[in-house]
Amino acid sequence: MTAFPKYPAYKASGVEWLGEVPEHWDVEKGIRYFYETESRSTTGDEELLSVSHLTGVTPRSEKNITMFMAESYEGSKLCEVGDIAVNTMWAWMAALGVSRYRGLVSPSYGTYRQKKPDRFNPTFLDHLIRTDVYRSHYTVNSTGITTSRLRLYPHSFLRLKFVCPPRAEQDRIVAFLDEKTAQIDALIAKKQRQIELLDEQKAILINRAVTRGLHPNPDLRDSGIPWIGPIPKGWKVKRFRYCAHIRGGQVDPRREPYRSMTLIAPDHVESGTGQILGLQSAQEQGADSGKYQVQAGDLIYSKIRPNLRKACIAPTDCLCSADMYAVVPSKALEPSFLLNYILSEGFTKAAVDVAMRVAMPKVNRESLADFPIVIPPLAEQRKIVAHLAALENARLKAAKSFESQIQTLQTLRSTLIAHAVTGKIAIPAATV
Repeated sequence: MTAFPKYPAYKASGVEWLGEVPEHWDVEKGIRYFYETESRSTTGDEELLSVSHLTGVTPRSEKNITMFMAESYEGSKLCEVGDIAVNTMWAWMAALGVSRYRGLVSPSYGTYRQKKPDRFNPTFLDHLIRTDVYRSHYTVNSTGITTSRLRLYPHSFLRLKFVCPPRAEQDRIVAFLDEKTAQIDALIAKKQRQIELLDEQKAILINRAVTRGLHPNPDLRDSGIPWIGPIPKGWKVKRFRYCAHIRGGQVDPRREPYRSMTLIAPDHVESGTGQILGLQSAQEQGADSGKYQVQAGDLIYSKIRPNLRKACIAPTDCLCSADMYAVVPSKALEPSFLLNYILSEGFTKAAVDVAMRVAMPKVNRESLADFPIVIPPLAEQRKIVAHLAALENARLKAAKSFESQIQTLQTLRSTLIAHAVTGKIAIPAATV
């Protein structure tokens, strides 16, 4: 972090976890600054608000929330602009914030309002209560036996100590942070776009490799399939049913030996990479409905939401969800080549088109069996697989570097905010 000056003089805050604060800043318990509100909606028609540790207080309509909707929100707690809203159950994760919206929150949430409306700049206050130093103290002051049961009740929140600089100084800090965080956010967005470009490049390279091969100028012939286009001479095109077998016959995952076997479901497979995110047994997952048996080396393909491109190679004998197919490639197909083919842009677009034609969007068994598969000679398949594996390793290395840079920038951002709002650095007047 760029070196910033300190304040001329500091004093003990009287709070061990807060440390010293600038001499002219006030430090008081929350009860001196805020009071709990209990306003309720009489109609339930106001905008629904979400209180998250990631985004603070935001309209629920802006978030991808799949939780059920109540028949009526009459009697829900009203949160006004400038109120602090605290998700009582998740305060230990800093699921709270100062609202920029008027709307409804859960009746179980805490809502607090300033006793003197202009004492705190709302943005300054939002930054302050969402810093790591405050988050850690919410945990200490929450009631409960385990983390998942911790609750930050109003009396505990209001006895916390809050720093309060002069209002003009708060405004200056907010202006400074707006400028600096915008610069950091722009750098983060640039790094994220570079990762996206790597993914886009990967998709292009996979699609070309599995339909054109590795030669820059192959001798081509018409494949007869519009979405595949021309393919190298010597390559074949067969329907899926003639070059791969889809296993059938479900087993009961509650019985041995099946309940001790690894169970792979769509959520366990990373989109577009073929990587398995984690392994758990059927028993550990509480599986209680029919699953397919899979042998090591089989290809597993998710029939639902094909746009997510979820497919992998079974690392061991296991089970797969009924939402997936266990596929046994013929001897003419390398499983890893078929995996790359299924992950390709062309196959995915065709699968999405097929899936949208049925009531419950998915690639049914009959449709998959009718899909055309491009089959190069085995030796060429192996070269393509090795080439794509090398490219993927290079992509992962570059993406990891960008992700590390993003993490560094995010840490810089949160540290800068924390240091500014707790007085660890003095904000130059020239930034106003």
